[in-house]
Amino acid sequence: MVGNFGYTEQILWPVSFISGIFMCKIVYEITGLISREFFKGYHSLSKPTKIEWNNRGFSTFHAILVAAISFYLLVLSDLYKERTAVGSIIDRKSLLSDSLCGISIGYFLTDLGMILWYFPALGGVEYVLHHVLSMYAIALSLISGQAQYYILMVLFSEITTPFVNLRWYLDAYGQKSSMLYICNGVALFLGWLAARILLFIFFFVHMYLHFDQVRTIFPLGFYSILSVPPLIAVMNVYWFLKIFKGLVKTLSRKRHAQ
Repeated sequence: MVGNFGYTEQILWPVSFISGIFMCKIVYEITGLISREFFKGYHSLSKPTKIEWNNRGFSTFHAILVAAISFYLLVLSDLYKERTAVGSIIDRKSLLSDSLCGISIGYFLTDLGMILWYFPALGGVEYVLHHVLSMYAIALSLISGQAQYYILMVLFSEITTPFVNLRWYLDAYGQKSSMLYICNGVALFLGWLAARILLFIFFFVHMYLHFDQVRTIFPLGFYSILSVPPLIAVMNVYWFLKIFKGLVKTLSRKRHAQ
């Protein structure tokens, strides 16, 4: 693996990694403060539910942050545009993309720590596998400086997380029969279809069309990019089927109640 350890990286990586951890802690506490002030039902929640409530606060914040920055780097900036950038798309990166990778590793490590500490209250084995695979792939890309284009696509798919968390919040708040719950369910279904199914299809098609460049990745990274994304894609399909079944059940219950 070609090293990516310049002076800038020696400072940027630890700072961004630690920033990701502190971001989780700060947003966790702010979520609790805001909830105690503005949500009357928060006080009656059990302690485990409050922990998950606050945990989903920082997962929502991270999802919005990484999705926004990933969209900027992939679509709005010139970093990955064929007509402006030079060199292989595999080797393109920036200080911002490095920072985002470091912050995300900090987030996934923090969230994984909480999942394991309170296991299985905050998520089962599939969540542990998802976080481990995510950290592994991001760390390889960050250290090597390669394939960040594909990492950013996967990070953008986190845009579905706020809808997942809102569904949980509404359920915990006793609002499963509300119109907001139904509308959020539809938005989650459509968002998951776009960001975690169709986007991953584009991911694999792009890899196939640029396979001559993908093959230049160092051996461990090359075999990882051939194996890790398909595993995540399988989990996405599994969760998508559960979302679809849940949406059908909710719409049927709503129709029978009318």
